[in-house]
Amino acid sequence: MHVVILAGGKGVRLRPYTSALPKPLVPIGEEYAILDIILQQLTAQGFTAATLAVGHLSPLIRAFVGDGSRWGMEVDYTEEVKPLSTIGPLFPIRDRLPEQFLVMNGDVLTTLNYADLLNRHIQTGAPLTVATSPRVVKIDFGVLETQGGQIVGFREKPLLSYLVSMGVYALSRSTIEHYPEGMPFGFDELVLELLARGTPPGVYEFEGYWLDIGRPDDYDEANARFDEIRPLLLPARDPVR
Repeated sequence: MHVVILAGGKGVRLRPYTSALPKPLVPIGEEYAILDIILQQLTAQGFTAATLAVGHLSPLIRAFVGDGSRWGMEVDYTEEVKPLSTIGPLFPIRDRLPEQFLVMNGDVLTTLNYADLLNRHIQTGAPLTVATSPRVVKIDFGVLETQGGQIVGFREKPLLSYLVSMGVYALSRSTIEHYPEGMPFGFDELVLELLARGTPPGVYEFEGYWLDIGRPDDYDEANARFDEIRPLLLPARDPVR
């Protein structure tokens, strides 16, 4: 039960909060960092090992997490000398990873069952399994369908439903074996390559709580609602702090 946590980004959209702290360490509530909550959840669900891909302000993350014993996990690190996007950091550490493992952003608050996602991935044999969340977008205008210079359909202020990636996915090591180390490579590029190969990724649909803390508004919402969502996010019994 191994997880790679992507914690190397600069968190530009979350400034000024990330001027002095890496995004996974920004505080939620009065006593937790985002990364603390994630590690507590993973431990409670049976994950025993984690690799943190670090870069921006990495000494702070290393000092906070250490060897992971505080959460009952074995933690090691991979350092990005240059930005490698979301999949590129995995290439130098392939030999340290099991055949099936979890990858996730270090700034996600969710009630997703990470272990169930990994088990589903193993059962289906997909090269990549993406956790998804439904999102509804309201269009504030009348939408026209046109053909040959004529209107052939009309919808007044429709609601459009999408499944979006939660920034959490399960991956097979064999899926990334042929990529060279040091190559920047994103999740989007991997999905497109798998589709082009005729080996489509699997989907793990999730309808529970999920918040990607990417902007100040998201961060403010997480703090405003933390007392309400804390019982959902954290295991019933905290590990020794």
